[in-house]
Amino acid sequence: MPHMLTLVAAPGGLTPSHITAVRAALEALGAAPGTPDWLAPGEAADIPFLGAASQGVAAARQALGTAPIDAIAQPREGRLKRLLVADMDSTIVTSETLDELAAHAGLKERIAAITARSMAGELDFHAALVERVGLLAGLPVDALEKTWAETEMMPGAATLVATMRALGAITCLASGGFTFFTGRVRDALGFDHHVSNVLGMADGRLTGTVAEPVFDRNAKLATLTRLATEAGLPMSATMAVGDGANDLDMIRAAGLGVAFRAKPVVAAAAAARVEHGDLTALLFAQGIRRADFVVPTIRR
Repeated sequence: MPHMLTLVAAPGGLTPSHITAVRAALEALGAAPGTPDWLAPGEAADIPFLGAASQGVAAARQALGTAPIDAIAQPREGRLKRLLVADMDSTIVTSETLDELAAHAGLKERIAAITARSMAGELDFHAALVERVGLLAGLPVDALEKTWAETEMMPGAATLVATMRALGAITCLASGGFTFFTGRVRDALGFDHHVSNVLGMADGRLTGTVAEPVFDRNAKLATLTRLATEAGLPMSATMAVGDGANDLDMIRAAGLGVAFRAKPVVAAAAAARVEHGDLTALLFAQGIRRADFVVPTIRR
């Protein structure tokens, strides 16, 4: 089957010599690499080839060695996706918002340790979330606003969402975090939808509870499939991106599932991963040229 291998690096990090080395590795496999197409000079390029996607990625990684260049391979047909479902914490925003919220209770290290184990797949997500939220009982709700004021968007996030929407795609933020934050990220970046968990609040303080049912990995997958069905899209036309174990099911199910700067268990299981580039790598992977990116103003 004809495939496309997309190489992405930081601006200036992808050179013709890198392209030559990868093409030679593909030729050695009998993959008949075609003429490279620069999507952004010095930053991203497409190389068509024959054979399995996994073979193309393996050849590229072997040829590139330790060079900080991401390699994503997929079928040439249908690369442009019509639905994006994205995780929030450590994906669309740079932080884990629950951990940062915990800092206002003096519990950041304790809660962050639980978060890390949960995202690595070492703890049950539901139980870990309930435990962490329970530790915040009594925290004034104004800590949420303080945490939001400190939250930063991941580089490339705004451009990813704006460009996909400009091309007619549906965009959804699906998070194991909380509606307080996902609603604000939706408004700031222009996502069409957001789904996440609801924190219990009463008398100006957190109650230490989270509404049931908890929005977990199963709910993320269900959101992806529901939105695709509602839009009449095959799963091949969908894209999902995340970094934690609770993202794995939707990453595996999507037409293009991307592990973004992900935990080892996620990176190992995902067919596509981005470790060096920013979120615009997801646009390059669809064959979109930098000249066609939409760069919006973030609304806070």
